[in-house]
Amino acid sequence: MGKQRLTLIAIGMLVLAGLWSGAALAQESAQPAAEAPIPHGARYVVNPLTGVALGGMDPVSYFTDPEPQQGLRDFEYVWAGVPWYFSSGANRAVFMGAPEVYAPQFGGHGLTALARGFLSDGNPRIYVIHAQRLFLFYSRGNREAFELSRRQTLEDAQANWDDLLANPPVE
Repeated sequence: MGKQRLTLIAIGMLVLAGLWSGAALAQESAQPAAEAPIPHGARYVVNPLTGVALGGMDPVSYFTDPEPQQGLRDFEYVWAGVPWYFSSGANRAVFMGAPEVYAPQFGGHGLTALARGFLSDGNPRIYVIHAQRLFLFYSRGNREAFELSRRQTLEDAQANWDDLLANPPVE
């Protein structure tokens, strides 16, 4: 073979090797944000397409506005390995000062489902602020069930959450 042909083959092999390693790196970094450990070993529910917590809703706005506000990527903050969006820099700063206060309880899993012994993703649009904490629900019916028995639902959810953290399900 000629020198030019060998050079082209070598360049082609280097390009393929670079693509291969680049694909491997991309695959490693493309792991969903929810896989990152967070306080107490739990995981936050994230949007499966974007990897953003609360479906991109601003967690501080649940406490400050009549309705939660859609966050913006411009005001992103990564906490507990998960990106969170905010409607303003001020809300992001408030969250950064006390994220455990503003983040949904039980990782954003549905409170009533958890009280019944299983996990379901909470819907960021179906929520309750109770005792200055944000709780999400899978459905409006689940939220109504909570309203009928708040104390017992919270106790059962906490017991199941503690058990889940001590004995995480095998995935």
